[in-house]
Order: sequence, then C-alpha cells, then structure tokens
Amino acid sequence: MKKNNPFIVGTIVLTATGFASRIIGFFYRIFLSRTFGEEGMGIYQLIVPVMALVFSLSVAGIQTSISKFVASETSTKNYKFSFHILFVGFTISVGISVLCSLLIYQASDYIAANLIFETRTAPLLRILALSFPFSTIHSCINGYYFGIRKTKIPAITQIIEQIARVSCVYLLYQISITHHYKLTISCAVIGLVVGEFFSMTISLVSIYFRFYHVRKSLCLPNKYQLKDNSKKILLLAIPLSANRIVINFLQSVEAVYIPKRLLLSGLTISDSLRVYGVLTGMALPLILFPSAITNSVSVLLLPLVSEAESNHNYGKIQRAVRKSITYCLLLGFLCTAVFFLFGNTLGNYMFSSPMAGKLILTLSFICPFLYLTGTLSSILHGLGKTALTFLFNILGLSLRLLFVFIFIPIYGITGYLWGLLISLLLVSILDLIALRKYIV
Repeated sequence: MKKNNPFIVGTIVLTATGFASRIIGFFYRIFLSRTFGEEGMGIYQLIVPVMALVFSLSVAGIQTSISKFVASETSTKNYKFSFHILFVGFTISVGISVLCSLLIYQASDYIAANLIFETRTAPLLRILALSFPFSTIHSCINGYYFGIRKTKIPAITQIIEQIARVSCVYLLYQISITHHYKLTISCAVIGLVVGEFFSMTISLVSIYFRFYHVRKSLCLPNKYQLKDNSKKILLLAIPLSANRIVINFLQSVEAVYIPKRLLLSGLTISDSLRVYGVLTGMALPLILFPSAITNSVSVLLLPLVSEAESNHNYGKIQRAVRKSITYCLLLGFLCTAVFFLFGNTLGNYMFSSPMAGKLILTLSFICPFLYLTGTLSSILHGLGKTALTFLFNILGLSLRLLFVFIFIPIYGITGYLWGLLISLLLVSILDLIALRKYIV
C-alpha cells in the first residue's frame, strides 16, 4: 500500500482531526459539566435529537448523493458536472433547512412542552434554529470533498468549528464573571451556532478557490440539466433521508423517554435529568472517543466500495470488509479493557462525577460492537444495500426502546444499558450475515 494512496491519506487526516476535535470537545464538556452541572447537561442533551432530525431531513441523504456522484471527477476531471451536482444539492438542502429553521423557531414553545417534555429547552431551540442553514451549507461542501477523497477541508472546518464554539462560550463565561451575570446553558447553544457559522465560512471560501481555475468553463445548469441532476440526487437521497429520519425519530423518542421512564424508577425530575446528562454528555462521548478512527474509515469506505462494486472488483471489497472487521474488533476489545479497568478513575478525574465512572465501566462492553456496526453499515451503503441497513437499525432501535419502556422503570439506567449492548450485538451479527460472501 502506497503512502500517497488517497484512502490511507484521507483516513489519516480525518482520524488525526477527529482526535484533535474530540480532545477539544472533551475539555469543553468538562468545562460545561462543571459550569452548568449534571442537570444542565441533561437539558442541553435534550435538544440534540431535534438537531439530528433536521440534519436527516435537510442534508444527510443529499450529502451522500453529492459524494457518490462527484466521485468520478477524480478520473474524468469533469468539473462542470461536479459543480452542477453540488449546486443542485446545495440549493435543495438550504431551502429545506431554512424552512426547518422557521418552523422550529416559531413552534419552539410547543416542541419543548409537548414533544421534549421540558419547557426549559424552548429558548435553546430558538437559538439552535439559527444554525441549521450554516450546518447544511458546510455539510454539502464536505460531501463534495469526501466524494473526491480530499479530506483536508472537512478536517480544517471540523477543527475551526470546535475552536470557534469553545472560544465563544469561554468568552461569554468571562463576560458573565466580569459583569456578574448568571450564565445559563443557552450560551452553549450560542457557541454551537457560532461554530457552525465559522465552518460554513471556511467551506464557502475553499469551494470558491476549488473551482476558481476552471471558472470560465462553469455555468449554472440549464433547466434540463437542473431537472436531470435533481432527479439523480433525489432518487438516491430520498430513501437515505427517509431512513435517517425514521431512525432519528426513534432515537428522539428514546432520548425524550429515558428521563421520563427514570421517574418511574423512583428518581426525581432533577435526578433523572442528571442521570441522562451524565450518560449522554459525559460517559457516552468518552466511549465514542476512539470511534474517530472508525468514523474516518467509514466516511471513505462508502465511495471506495461503491467504485469497486461498479467495476466488479469484488476482491477489493472482500479485502476492505475483512480488514474492517479485524481492526474494528481489535480496537473495540482494547478499548473495552481500558474503560473497564480505568472507567471509575476516568469519570472521577475528568468529570468529577462518580456516576460517570460507573456508567463508563458498564458501557465498556459495547465498544467492539459499537465500532464495528458503523463501519459495516458504511460498506453496505456503498454496495447499495441501504434497505438492509435501515431494517437492521430499526430492529436494533426497537429493541432499545423495549428496554427503555419496560426495564428502566424496574432497573433504572442499568436496564437501558443492557438494551444498548444487546441491540448493538444484534445489529453486528445481522451486518456480518449480510456481508458473509465477502468474509468467507
């Protein structure tokens, strides 16, 4: 394997950036947990499903479509076609995201009271709504760069976003201390909006210079090209987006009902939000930290497998599947050992939370299956088996929801963690069965 192999170089760049971004993110989460407390983190985490749903609706499928259709640029140098694909995908995504922003801003009180069941999230939703167009723009541009296997710009925007977010929140924190203002968790959402704005700006500048040298040959698509490219993008994007919307909807139900079902286990409202905040804002992010490696591989596996499949290069696919399984499992079992042995220490040292330490120790067993499922799902997407991955994810989420509604009231948050482990094991087995001809 050559050092200049775009897959290897891209994976290294994304992995290094992912680790750097997550390191910044960890210090940021430590700061948030100590500034706003475990309950504040729980309130903040309740708006994450809304963000995920909007992303699924407005850009998730279109970003993947852009990546797939511009991949041919690396061999054909057809910049005009790539520009048209990006322009059409960009236009559709931004239009949807603006509508989502207006809807959530206007209906924030209703969503907070009747869907999230926590009225204190309403001001957070109004601020969050401002970030959707920014996020959509840089996601489309990232999709282009992933498709042509140029990961430098997505890596830079990821780092810039984190730095801008953390800097903004820290600045607001210093101002509040100087002027004796009471800081609320809303400032974390303001930081999110600022981070998205900066990453969008960098993305727009980069794409301008990307096409600058061929600008004279570029033009906006005519109505026939617009219709043809829109059809191409939407035929691939709609099923992907529909899958993501359904999955994120179920994840949102799960996220909203975990605190509510914890109330039935004997906890107060404040304590249930504390447990939820520690789980989703402290313990799980630490468990997910090593997935910076597998996420980078997954992003680049999709166009690689898609190209190999179109060229009937099944040997290349087989090598990709076998190596993905081997390295994901090695990483997973190593992380299980580390988190199991040092989970309590990490929770107490990093977050000053004994609860976080206990949850990290319990969650350590999901690592092999957590890292494996993401990579195998990306391979299945590259092979065009999106319906299978959708079905597997639905089965896994349905199982988790069963544990949320039945076992949390009896066993508390431990009941949910059992469901998380069993569901990931189920999805991993199903993914392996679907790819069995490339394994044996």
